[in-house]
Formats: sequence, structure tokens, C-alpha cells
Amino acid sequence: MGESEFAHPKKQKFMHNWFECKIKFEKTGEEGKIAKVSETYLVDALSFTEAESRIIEEMRPFISGEFTVTAIRRAKINEMFFNENGDKWYRAKVMFICLDEDKGVERKTAVTMLVQANDTKEANAGVVEGMKVSMADYEIAAITETQIMDVYIYDAVG
Repeated sequence: MGESEFAHPKKQKFMHNWFECKIKFEKTGEEGKIAKVSETYLVDALSFTEAESRIIEEMRPFISGEFTVTAIRRAKINEMFFNENGDKWYRAKVMFICLDEDKGVERKTAVTMLVQANDTKEANAGVVEGMKVSMADYEIAAITETQIMDVYIYDAVG
């Protein structure tokens, strides 16, 4: 796993607001059979309205026929690690460990990270690689595959 494979999203000076958007549409299968499918995408937007508008704009070129945005919900994601070679998205629950000096006990704070990878082993390596820049003590509590098909980051430039 080379250092260049995993990267932070484009460094920007604002916080990302992530929304999980589910869309439903008809898809033609390999045998020519039409089936209704539901897919989940992650969109960086300022509001629910903008998230809906952006997912419609992003999906229109890829879907022939009609599609419906069936659900939009806020997704609390603290950090994201991209890997161009990864074809799946994994949710990592990471526990930051700090010492409560007054009580003399360890305190753990859970955060959610998203990592693009091909399997859970690669996702784990992606989190470890991405966390190399952090001086904080942490442990990876869980890594689970998500239903997210793709991620659309807000690009202020164009």
C-alpha cells in the first residue's frame, strides 16, 4: 500500500456537510430484464435542498429514463480517505484515546471515517495510512462495508 494510494479530499478551508442520498430507478439487466434498483450516494452540500439538486445533476447523465430521490439524510463523517483503485466504500469507527488527568482514566471518543478500498483489509490499511499524520492515539473499533456507490465532493472552482 503506497503512500500515494490513499489521500485526503481536496484540501479546502471549509467543513464538509455530507448527505446520503438514495435514488430509485429502472435498470436493464444483462438478460434484458428491467428491474427497479435503489442506490446510495454521498453528496457534499450545504443543505438538504442542495443535496437533492446536486444528486439529480450528477446522476442525470448516467441514467436513461426517470429516477427518483427517495431519501436524503445527514451523514456524520469526520474524515475521508480516497483510493482511486478502490471500488467500495467502508465506514470505519475509530476511537481516539485520551487520558483524563483528573480521574487518571482513559477516555475514548468515537469518530466515523469513510475509506475507499477493495476489501476490509485494504480499508484498515487505508485508515492506518491516513492516520499517520495524526499524533493522537487511536484504535480502529470496526470497519464495515457501506452501500455507497460514489462520493460527490463540492468543488468551489468548477
